[in-house]
This record gives sequence, structure tokens and C-alpha cells, in this order.
Amino acid sequence: MKALVVYGSKRGGTKGLAQMLGDALTEQGIEVTVRSAAVRTGDVGSYDAVVVGGALYAGRWHKAARRFVKRESDALRDTKVWLFSSGPIGDDAEPAGEMEPVGHVRAAMERVGAVGHATFGGRLEPDAKGFPANAMAKKMAGDWRDPEAVSAWAKEIAASLA
Repeated sequence: MKALVVYGSKRGGTKGLAQMLGDALTEQGIEVTVRSAAVRTGDVGSYDAVVVGGALYAGRWHKAARRFVKRESDALRDTKVWLFSSGPIGDDAEPAGEMEPVGHVRAAMERVGAVGHATFGGRLEPDAKGFPANAMAKKMAGDWRDPEAVSAWAKEIAASLA
């Protein structure tokens, strides 16, 4: 069984979640490739499952994740697909899976017939660059990613592939 995990990440937090997910799927006996959603290889159809993750910024799913789903929609419709979002921080970082997908994600799910979606807490470094991120980091820098929730979701994915 082979799975592709792709991500759209601006500051590295979503990339880290994708790697956590890849590691957790590997522990379930799945051969996993993790890479940026911006990478074009044309091999999406060779995977048994594809997981696409994107960071959330101001209620928008990362552009690279959106473009990946659009670009690869034909191949994705012929495989099992899951989507994830990352980014809520502080009090907005609800337990994984409890936050409804944003509009871009709902549209992507419909486009490819995705099996499911999860939202994971994000990460904001104290030295974040850019005006909005830097201003937010002064008040609420931290890491709300939950490796146990990612691992539990990976087990659900693996079980549905078995």
C-alpha cells in the first residue's frame, strides 16, 4: 500500500504536520512519500491514497494545496483522498476534527470526492516574519499541533485502506 502526503505550508508548521502524518502512516505499514504540494511529478495516480494538507490563513486554505487539488483532480477522483487543515492557534485550536472545513476545503472535497477531513492546531514561532504574523506572535506564539491526534487520524486512514 502506497500513500502520498502533500502539503501547502508558509511557515513550516503544516510541513511538520505532514511529516508527522507520514511517520504515523509508515508505522501502520504503509509506504509513504511526503512532499510539497507545489512539486509537479505526474505520479499521483500511482498511489493508493493521497492526503492533502494546507495551512489556514485568515480562513483561506493554502494556495499550493488548492492548486494541487485542481491540477491533479482527475487522478485524485480515482483514488482515496483525505484533506487536512492546520492553523488554528490559541483558544481557536479546537480538538482535531471538531472544526468544520473552510469553504476552499469543502470545494476541494467535493471536487475529488474526498473520504474525510481533519483540522489540526497550528504553530506560530515567536520570531514569525511579516506584519500580521509578527504582531500575533508577540501575544500568542506557541505550538498547538497534537502528535497524538495526528497519529489517531493516521490509524483511521490506514484502517479504511485495509
